Amino acid sequence: MNHDSYPDAYLRDILTGAKTIAVVGASPRPQRPSHGVMRYLQRHGYRAIPVNPFASGGTINGEHCYATLAEAAADFPGRIDMVDVFRRSELAGEVVDAAIAIGAAVVWMQLGVRDDKAAARAEAKGIRVVMNRCPAIEIPRLGLGTPER
Repeated sequence: MNHDSYPDAYLRDILTGAKTIAVVGASPRPQRPSHGVMRYLQRHGYRAIPVNPFASGGTINGEHCYATLAEAAADFPGRIDMVDVFRRSELAGEVVDAAIAIGAAVVWMQLGVRDDKAAARAEAKGIRVVMNRCPAIEIPRLGLGTPER
């Protein structure tokens, strides 16, 4: 996959296929981008599960927050389809490895987040990867923007 340019069909397939998204780095603070993106995903019919060790045990946007992706996957009664990464690029690899371990189908790294080595590890396991993009931007751009899809 060329991670500098994604075909619309690739992104559309990911966004229409995912039902449950773990938002790693979700913030309980409404002014943070991760909080707004998580809320946007919820409003568009996705189940968004927050993962943040500093907010674990509490709730973010009405969902129980988990300390780790492994904890979320063990407790959540279904598959986590996509892992949305709100972490700095140098920390994204550990999130990708955790996504591989739980069997996620997609790893989506947010704007400004890129780790080509981690992407290669995920793709070697059959996981689709998107880097340096935001689903809250791509959903309306692709015409998928109706709330409660």
